[in-house]
Amino acid sequence: MSETNVDTESESDHARRIDTEPTEPPTSETAATEELEGSVSIAEPDVSDAVVERVQSVIDGGGLADGPEVRAFEDEFATYCTADHAVATSNGTTALHAALEAFGVGEGDAVITSPFSFVASANAIRLAGATPVFADIDPETYTLDPDAVEAVLKRRSDIVGLLPVHLYGLAADMPALNALADDDDLFVLEDACQAHGARIDGERVGSIGDAACFSFYPTKNMTTGEGGIITTDSKDVAQRAQQFVNHGRGQSGTGGYEHLDLGHNFRMTSIAGAIGSGQLERLPDFNEARRETAAYYNEHLAELPLETPTEPRGYRHVYHQYTVQTDSPAERDALAETLEAYDVDSAIYYDTPIHQQPAYESLSTAAASFPKAERAAETVLSLPVHPGLSDVERRTVVKAVTDHYTSQ
Repeated sequence: MSETNVDTESESDHARRIDTEPTEPPTSETAATEELEGSVSIAEPDVSDAVVERVQSVIDGGGLADGPEVRAFEDEFATYCTADHAVATSNGTTALHAALEAFGVGEGDAVITSPFSFVASANAIRLAGATPVFADIDPETYTLDPDAVEAVLKRRSDIVGLLPVHLYGLAADMPALNALADDDDLFVLEDACQAHGARIDGERVGSIGDAACFSFYPTKNMTTGEGGIITTDSKDVAQRAQQFVNHGRGQSGTGGYEHLDLGHNFRMTSIAGAIGSGQLERLPDFNEARRETAAYYNEHLAELPLETPTEPRGYRHVYHQYTVQTDSPAERDALAETLEAYDVDSAIYYDTPIHQQPAYESLSTAAASFPKAERAAETVLSLPVHPGLSDVERRTVVKAVTDHYTSQ
């Protein structure tokens, strides 16, 4: 098992309204008296009645497009990340694309990113006209290995930026990556789509690089249905991103037909903005519930022959996924089958590294080998960790995993 240092500090004081109280891990007494759950889902979005009322208010008002609810959500999310600016978008991929455009990325440029991630991170680089260049991961954290990034920088002169992915809810090694970027005058764009509220030495992702992007897909730590956002301290980056997501219009507002540059319609809807404000209020509690479940799993899976998630000292993991690693691909598949037999959902994020995807066969970087990323893709498995899990459901997950190994 990997060494962990799970920080159980509560963020509840930061919440403006608390809808749910996180549950405590079960005691031995309750474990002995309660039965196991029949079915445990991998994700379970939680939208409160208060959010439904906000959405109904938007619908009743008739202003469904990019309106005041979006501006309010942008301000609230920027404040949460301690960033100066935020630009809401239609999803996490469009946030990444717009941010890269705002940095001026284009043809002839290259951006280093991880081969072990959802494909959107690399796709956004290509959509901006540049080339994604991959560097291998740290096998303990599954995030970009700064040494691998440095090796790429030494052999290529076309790199203009770094796009580290904060995978599974754990931030990448931003201090080391920022130092490399400073040495080569590169931008750093955080892909924080899975890491809402994650921290390094008390600083939240979203304010550590030059800009950051978040996704609000339904399975994320908070949701707007579909949606994304860019955070940055740079007024210029924020203005260029805002212009790009709104058909290249000027900054006078969403109306008018003066288009200063090429752009897309990547705008967030007012309905999504209203949902986002309500979800952001609950995010500290959502994250605390995820961390409590992770601590419960860490304790009860500690003696089993599989790797549980690492949380480096000074880091705060928010467990978008609780991902274990087995000794072999066959063992991973066998564990997934056992979980299925117990009616416990599991998932593989991600079973094919990006450089091995069919859509990347034509890229010169696709021929490279990234053994740590490839090994992770063959052996990782994510267990249910969403904040809606009950004590009984958590015990069901632990029993399924434990029975798999003790029955062999």
